[in-house]
Amino acid sequence: MILVFDVGNTETTVGLFHEAELRGHWRITTDVTRTGDEFGVLFRSLLAARGFGPEVVQSVAIGSVVPRVTAPLSEACKEYFTVGDPLIVDARADLPITLDVDEPLTVGADRLINTLAASRLYARDAIVVDLGTAMTFDCITADGVFLGGVIAPGVLTAAESLTRRTSKLPATELTVPTRVIGKRTEECIRAGVMFGAADAIDGLVHRIKASWPRPQTPFVVATGGLAETMATLCTSFDRVEPHLTLQGLQIAHALLRGPEMAL
Repeated sequence: MILVFDVGNTETTVGLFHEAELRGHWRITTDVTRTGDEFGVLFRSLLAARGFGPEVVQSVAIGSVVPRVTAPLSEACKEYFTVGDPLIVDARADLPITLDVDEPLTVGADRLINTLAASRLYARDAIVVDLGTAMTFDCITADGVFLGGVIAPGVLTAAESLTRRTSKLPATELTVPTRVIGKRTEECIRAGVMFGAADAIDGLVHRIKASWPRPQTPFVVATGGLAETMATLCTSFDRVEPHLTLQGLQIAHALLRGPEMAL
């Protein structure tokens, strides 16, 4: 099996794959500083809780947008799973993606991995909407050309900024609103943040589609921690795939380390 890590700014998502089958997945907080030993003990414990021993891990792939985490995480994998050097998937990896942008090496690992997954899984032009700390809208053609995209503040980021920069607005749980016109301050915030984000997502997808350089209408895939929640409010998603980034890491590993595992 292979263990894959999607290291995001807020959370790190972990997946255990047997070939292309996701056998287990976990989320941990990224912004807690951990040593390599702490990572090793933590991940062994998570695996054990699902009935997996460390010996099942044959290889590791890491996609990270948080450099300070990458090194201790890599060391932990080498020491606690005895897998050799993990595969680091970023813009320098020899993947079948053409980065048609001005500064290819600045493309985040998560954006690259998401578009790799979309191009391989759906074999058509696609827009990947990743709803994390930032909202990213990444554009990929069916033949693997990354066209660029859009980066906007994430839903939680916008809500935290609103409450942090105002003296009387309380922190509010971001559940799906039951009505647009709020009767309490918390309802007003929830409606503004959630409906505002949904309309921003649908509006940006509409603008991207209007600018699409090819005749085919792109397929819209939503992923990330809030994808399933926002799917109840957005009209532009064709598919919700919460584990798209993990799947992309598995595909990247199959292409670069194990051709027999490629989709």
